[in-house]
Amino acid sequence: MSTLGTTERPAAGSGFRLAESLAGYGFITPWLIGFFLLTLGPAVASFYLSLTDYSGLGAANWVGAENYVRIATDDPRFWTAMNVTFTFVLLSVPLKLLFALAVAVALNRGLEGLSLFRAIFYLPSLVGGSVAVAVLWRQVFAGDGLLNQALNALFGFEGPSWISNPSTSLYTLVLLAVWQFGSSMIIFLAGLRQIPQDMYEAASIDGASKARQFFKITLPLLTPVIFFNAVILTIDAFKAFTSAFVISDGTGGPIDSTLFYTLYLYQEAFTNFRFGYASALAWVLVLIIAFFTAMSFLTARYWVHYDD
Repeated sequence: MSTLGTTERPAAGSGFRLAESLAGYGFITPWLIGFFLLTLGPAVASFYLSLTDYSGLGAANWVGAENYVRIATDDPRFWTAMNVTFTFVLLSVPLKLLFALAVAVALNRGLEGLSLFRAIFYLPSLVGGSVAVAVLWRQVFAGDGLLNQALNALFGFEGPSWISNPSTSLYTLVLLAVWQFGSSMIIFLAGLRQIPQDMYEAASIDGASKARQFFKITLPLLTPVIFFNAVILTIDAFKAFTSAFVISDGTGGPIDSTLFYTLYLYQEAFTNFRFGYASALAWVLVLIIAFFTAMSFLTARYWVHYDD
C-alpha cells in the first residue's frame, strides 16, 4: 500500500508541474511571438541584408563585407554624420544632465505646489519628441521666427535664420533636446528623496556649508542615478531622428550640418533605396552604442558609489 502511494504522488506532482509550466508558457506566448517576429526576426534579417546589395526590389545579391568596407573607406557622408551625431551627443547629454539635476535639487527643497512644478517640467519630455513640437521649433528659430522678433523688439538685434545657418542649426537641435530634461529630472528627484537627512544634519553640526554638503554627500550618493541617466540619455541621443528630419525637411541641411546618423541611415534606405547598405549602417550604430554602453559600465567602478 505504502509503495503504491509513494509511486502515485510523484506522478500527480509531475502532472501538476507540467500543467503549471504549460500555463506559464501560454501566458508568455504573446511576448514570445512579438519578440521573434518584431525583434529577433527583423534583427537577423537586417544583419543578412547588410551583407547584400538589396535595393527593395528583386533579389538580394550577396556581397559579403563590401558594405562595411565602403562605410569605413569610401563614404564621406558617413563621417559627416558621425561628426554631427557625436557633437550632438557630447553637447546634449551633459547639458541635459546638468539642467535635470539643477531643477531636481531646486524642487527637492520642499516647494509649495511641488506636484504642479514637477508636471510642468516633465511635460516637454512627453511632447518634445513629437513632429508638432519640431515644427513649432522650426518656426521659433526661423529668420522671421519668434526668437528674432523678440530680439528685435528688446535689443534691436536682427538675428539670422538660426536653423538655416550651418554654424547654428545643430545648436538649435541641442537646445530642443536639453529642453526635454523632464524624465531625468523625475529620476533625480526620486534619488534625492532616498538620501538620509541625518547625514545632512550631521554635516551641518560639523560646520559644512551647503555647497560642501552637495559635493561631499549629495553627488557621491547620487552617482548611481547619474550613471543610469547618463547611459539612457546617451543611447537616446545616438538614436535621435525626428527633430533633425522635420526641421531640415529630411535633408540634413543646411550643407549636412544636421545630418544625424539615423537621418543618413533613413536617406540611404528610403531615398536612395540601398537597403543593404542602410542595414550595414544600422549594425555599425548598434556596435557604437554597445561600445559606449560597455565603456560606461567598465568605468563606473571608479566613480559610481553604492551603499556597500
